[in-house]
Amino acid sequence: MDPIADFLTRIRNAVKARHRIVEVPASNIKKEMTKVLYNKGFIQSYKFDDSSVQGTIKIALKYNPVTKEPAVIHIERVSTPGLRKYTKAKELPHVLNGLGVAILSTSRGVITDKEARQLNVGGEVLCYVY
Repeated sequence: MDPIADFLTRIRNAVKARHRIVEVPASNIKKEMTKVLYNKGFIQSYKFDDSSVQGTIKIALKYNPVTKEPAVIHIERVSTPGLRKYTKAKELPHVLNGLGVAILSTSRGVITDKEARQLNVGGEVLCYVY
């Protein structure tokens, strides 16, 4: 069971089904990944609901108002529990020649590949989004 893969799959399935809101179980790393997706403009808004024991994250997906195309076209897990993918600061991936985003877990927290280049830190590549 991979909770991050479940998080990404729920978003991917909701986008394919053209849902407006998706609800996922919360964890600290999922909350940080949600903040990165919001800051990079892939989701419209989010809300953390801590009323239950584990809590949930409600994510409002973003679509183009004219063409109805989703902001998230592709989202994929890179590092898995069975095969972790770590990268050095000098070897950070360029997703879609810089148009996409790689989300990394570093010693400075969950950040994008561009922020990791500026901070000159490497880490575990969690996923690619474009």
